Amino acid sequence: MNTSPTIHSIEAILVDLPTIRAHKLAMTTMMRQTLVIVRLVCSDGLVGIGEATTIGGLAYGDQSPESIKSAIDTYLAPLLVGTDATRINVAMQRVAVSVQGNSFAKSAVEIALLDAQGQRLGLPVHALLGGAMRSALPVLWTLASGDATRDVDEALALIEARRHKVFKLKIGSHPLAEDIAHVQAIRRGLGDDVMLTVDVNQAWDETTAVQGVAALEAIGVSLIEQPVARRNRRALKRLATRFDVAIMADEAVHDAIDAFDLATDAAADVYALKISQAGGLWPTLRAAAVADAAGVGIYGGTLLEGSIGSIAAAHVFAASPTLAWGTELFGPLLLKDDIVVERPVYRDFELQLPQVPGLGVQIDLDKLAHYRRDRASQSVAVIA
Repeated sequence: MNTSPTIHSIEAILVDLPTIRAHKLAMTTMMRQTLVIVRLVCSDGLVGIGEATTIGGLAYGDQSPESIKSAIDTYLAPLLVGTDATRINVAMQRVAVSVQGNSFAKSAVEIALLDAQGQRLGLPVHALLGGAMRSALPVLWTLASGDATRDVDEALALIEARRHKVFKLKIGSHPLAEDIAHVQAIRRGLGDDVMLTVDVNQAWDETTAVQGVAALEAIGVSLIEQPVARRNRRALKRLATRFDVAIMADEAVHDAIDAFDLATDAAADVYALKISQAGGLWPTLRAAAVADAAGVGIYGGTLLEGSIGSIAAAHVFAASPTLAWGTELFGPLLLKDDIVVERPVYRDFELQLPQVPGLGVQIDLDKLAHYRRDRASQSVAVIA
């Protein structure tokens, strides 16, 4: 007789949190971040939590917070309630057979299952993934105010505080000459010893990209992220072949299949892997294994997740055998407030990996009640 705990309920909650400043990308400017928080209750009383987050609603990709919640409520939860909570691979295979796409929803549920299982076994999530290769992860910071002077001041303050020493610039929303001048101004302000990367967010056609990459390489940019449209892999390959500066695939690589196809074409030097785009923690590790086999560098990407999603990603990237290009798991630092009891710890330019059972993150139920989108229907008291 099987006495394993079962999944009792799965709840998906939309949470709207303000950001510390406007965050400008090529396709949108963010003033807040919406998280989809999952609470998965098991029959043994354990509660696993997960998160999926997009950038700017549907501005960045084809899954929105609202569609993620709908997929979980309407399809994933009915499939999984009543099933064994400890057989995570079986649960996710059950979902894969019946639900096409919807990688963000799948990732959030898998995270919650792993969190509960880690608590059950008294192990951190990274131990369930084979164990951590590193106890802390280098984290860059994105300078995305749009004002070069402000960005330089912000970067110098972060270096002084020993919080970040590598910086990414978001470009692509202005004419090429303006973007290059912006990068040059920040390079002058920070000096040649500070590592700069650039994210174009697919904004350039190939002709513009050739000019832009050449100019950025001359400035001393170390890494250029997704300069052309994600489906234009031939152009991405031509850029990677033509220039010495590292070209990174971001929106073009989601899972292990994408990683294999890009590697077959030698279309990128680096992959930005993201847990929601891959469909979960284990799928992210499978994509990382393909990259390792192909000699492609791995970069721990973000969709500007909050604390739960960022720590979930940290467990994966800590367990990855190689991580040549560090991470950008700074999402929690972009938020004015949070819904967790203790926010992630950043020190000495790195995100510290929790070593307690499960994810190592707990929800503050009062904050959750305050920031959830449907809070008018909630009766939980909010403590100011």
